Amino acid sequence: MKKGDVMHDTPKNTLEFKVYAKFALFTDPLTRIGGEKCSYHLPTYEALKGIAKSIYWKPTLIWVIDAVRIIKPIRTQTKGTKPLQFHGIYPSERNPEKTKEEPFNTLSIYTFLTDVEYQVRAHFIWNEARPELAHDRIDGKHFAIAQRSLEKGGRQDIFLGTRDCQGYVEPCAFDNGTGHYDNAGELAYGLMFHGFDYPDETGGSDLISRFWYPTLRNGCLEFPQPEACSIRKVVRPMQAKTFALGKNLLDVENSCHQWEVKA
Repeated sequence: MKKGDVMHDTPKNTLEFKVYAKFALFTDPLTRIGGEKCSYHLPTYEALKGIAKSIYWKPTLIWVIDAVRIIKPIRTQTKGTKPLQFHGIYPSERNPEKTKEEPFNTLSIYTFLTDVEYQVRAHFIWNEARPELAHDRIDGKHFAIAQRSLEKGGRQDIFLGTRDCQGYVEPCAFDNGTGHYDNAGELAYGLMFHGFDYPDETGGSDLISRFWYPTLRNGCLEFPQPEACSIRKVVRPMQAKTFALGKNLLDVENSCHQWEVKA
């Protein structure tokens, strides 16, 4: 694939990329309680948004995931893991009366997705909750840096659902190639985690989780916009981080110069 062969007919805020990995863990929140995590069969909106942010992100913009294609068959594999003890290690200064010594780790069985590959279409919009960054909203230059970052495999490490599941990204044309479920019809799933509403994107003061009912159609999952999710739950109060150009944020003009990008 030559440079410029893909994404040439997409708007100047849209990325199409392929992400693949040996394992993935998009944890069902219900399985976190017992300590033995089990993955959803489908990637979550928030996990794919995290991958897009690992490719390129600035507080000036917000990534919106439009759709994902499931390319390879959905398969699971259980693995033994040794997570840290949830209830602490004794004896401890917090509770000196308990003298029983316990190991730092416990044994759990996690259910991973194995040998995964997805095609993702995403676009960015401006973060209206940060009016102080309005003069950094230059779509062509942000798009050029995002393309360059994608060609290089992302600016940060790519992982699918959890840090243990390292993955890789590369440019692709969405709908190019055949997927295992292209002619599978509709497959409806139950209630599923969609993503989080963060105060630095909403302008609010609470962290809110969103849920929805996904339907896989011929191997393609189209996500609703975050504001279209009607099932929400407040997690906890949270304050947005403050950014200032020239202090803890590099503007897009200098970023283009640093990456030697012409837009």
